[in-house]
Amino acid sequence: MLKSLSIAALLAVAGVTSSACTTAPESNTGKAKIREEASLAASKARDQDAGLAATLDSAHAYAVFPKVGKGGAGAGGAYGKGVVYQDGQAIGYCDLSQATLGLQLGAQTYTEIVCFENQRALQHFMDGDMAFDAQATAVALEAGAGTNASYRNGVAVFTTDEKGLMAEASVGGQKFTYEAI
Repeated sequence: MLKSLSIAALLAVAGVTSSACTTAPESNTGKAKIREEASLAASKARDQDAGLAATLDSAHAYAVFPKVGKGGAGAGGAYGKGVVYQDGQAIGYCDLSQATLGLQLGAQTYTEIVCFENQRALQHFMDGDMAFDAQATAVALEAGAGTNASYRNGVAVFTTDEKGLMAEASVGGQKFTYEAI
């Protein structure tokens, strides 16, 4: 059982690196679909936590990854596509990828929202210079969690809608790419 989970995790990591070739969906239908999914995920998170709604409203910009898939058994990976918003308007597409080694077991999908405190943090993200280190953590969104949002290096990260079971839940090691609309 553990051997087959390890093989599945290695295949997931390979899938993360091979599927991360293009940031924006190639078709207009794909672009419309990711924009719709990101908009619905942001609306749901806003409804779930009024504090997060206030954080999103006051953020310089934010990125919404509506479906991040993550899996691992010793080695693991995560991947998700998203949309970047500024002043309530979609300004670009983005994706995140993560490869991990260490104590982890399981699989999950979740929504991740990355808030940018200022133009400098957003530009850092857009330039592809942003990656979370091993100490990076996300706030698991529960009622009221968004009220106590704190930015670290100009960024605050929230996760919600976690489905599945994963014994490791950090965002460390995530790398991002961005493509303007």
